[in-house]
Parts: sequence; structure tokens; C-alpha cells
Amino acid sequence: MNTTTVLVAGATGYLGRHIVKQYMSMGWHVRALVRNADAARKSGLEATELFEGEATNPLTLCGAMDDVDLVISTLGITRQRDGLSYWDVDYQANANLLTDAVAAGVERFAYVHVLNAHKMQNIPLVAAKQAFAYCLQAAPIKSTVIEPSGFFSDMGDFLNMAESGRVFLFGSGKLKLNPIDGADLAEVIASAIWDGRDYVPVGGPDALTQNELAETAFKALGKPAKIIHLPDVLRRGALKLLPYITPSAVHGPALFFLSALGMNMVGKTYGKKRIADHFAELVHAQSAKIDSKGTSPLKTRSAS
Repeated sequence: MNTTTVLVAGATGYLGRHIVKQYMSMGWHVRALVRNADAARKSGLEATELFEGEATNPLTLCGAMDDVDLVISTLGITRQRDGLSYWDVDYQANANLLTDAVAAGVERFAYVHVLNAHKMQNIPLVAAKQAFAYCLQAAPIKSTVIEPSGFFSDMGDFLNMAESGRVFLFGSGKLKLNPIDGADLAEVIASAIWDGRDYVPVGGPDALTQNELAETAFKALGKPAKIIHLPDVLRRGALKLLPYITPSAVHGPALFFLSALGMNMVGKTYGKKRIADHFAELVHAQSAKIDSKGTSPLKTRSAS
């Protein structure tokens, strides 16, 4: 596969940045699709080329696929903004890119999905992603679908709860997950695409129970572990109730995370960086940044 140019959609997000860095290190021509080039530069994004456009608006994508051999999309809503829905972004924006890629004769389209999507198709966020995955796999283009179990950047809630003194879990806390570091995942994606793989379930090196993950967070903070187990009926009740009492910007991501907490989220083991090291690094890096009011910076989550 003599790929030389890659278009990265979602390049300013947590994983997108790692993918850009990975392909830059491999010597590829990296065209990053961004909404605002100046803002992307100021944020430190370093790509060969910044292409300004919005995947939700096909008219702004003219020329984006010129001379592109590979498209990698991490596009998706993690926190709803701008009044756009999951179907607008997770499905339609990706579909717009796919249409242009097929028309331009792009060789391969890689899409970052979510592990166990087939078990969560009643969740709007996942339903939109799954619909696009089906669309991609049926399209006349080579494809790679990557399904991560979770990102290190998503584990901040465990550290935040541990810092507050208690971690609340639903049920026994014995369900397992193995989130992966963004840099490790970017390397796995590059390798899977190079090998021509069509489907890759991905997780990090440590498959921990939710209890063990909470204990790891407490250990990083040097605090005794205090874990409160809530009846799982509360989680199941919240899944039914939240859509009726909260706006979509709130219940959209909440439904996904509550669903994921109710199942094992363990992908095939990859990567070297461990979640314990990630937590320790966060605590060390932020320990000197407590503001004048004594507010812990761990309350500020990494951009996802």
C-alpha cells in the first residue's frame, strides 16, 4: 500500500491529535481537516497542511480529497454544541466525507467507532455511529473500523471522584474495562491500516475491574480507597428517565457512559502505557496548579 497523503478528520480532538502526530512521525503528508485553521495552529496542532472546512457542510469540503490516499475519521460528538445532533455529525458528517472519498478514488477510509456498539444500538450516540459504520462497510472503498474500549482521557471522572474522597460505582464494580492511551491507539490504527485489516477491537494493556480502576485512582492521589456501591437498578432507571428530564446535551453522553458501565468493555490488548502511570502523571503535572481558591485542577477534564 503506497499511501503518501492522509486526511485526518477530527484532527483537533484528543485522538485526532495523536493520529496527526503519528503520521507526521512516519513521514506522511498529513492534511488535517479543521473548522478554524488559526485556532488549530494556536492550539499547537502540527500537520503538514490545515484544510479549513466543516464536514457537516459538503460545500466547504471542495478540494479536501485532492491527492488523498487515506482518510481517517474520528469525527463524533462527545459534548453536544452548536445545536447539532449525533445524526448530523456522527452519521451525516462522516457520510459526507465518505461520499467525497469514493468520488475522488481514495484507496481506504478508516473510522474510529466504539467497542460493543452492537449492544448499545438503542443509545442515540451509538446508533448514529453504527449506522455510519454499516454505510462505510457497504461502500465501494476499502475500510478499516477501529473499536476502542475507551480512552485514557475518559477516565478523568474516576480521578475526580477519588480526589473528592469517594468513588461511586453501580453494582458490584466487577465489570472490566481496558482503556488505551491516545498515542498507543494512534500507533495501533496506523498498523491496522497498513496491514489492511477491516475490523479492530482495541484496548489497553490492563483489563481492570471498575473497583480496581477506582483503587488505582486513589493510589495515584495517595488516599485510602473509599468505594460506594450503588444498586444497579439506579443505573438502569437513569437510562430510562434521563431522556425525559434532561436536555440532549446532558443525557446524550450520559446514556452512553451509563450503558458502557453496565457491561465489560475489554478490547484486544495493545499498547504499553498503563492507566496507573497516566493517573500518576496527571496528579504530578497538576499538583502545582491549584488556584487561589484552592480548587483542584483535576476538575478540569482533558479535551476529548
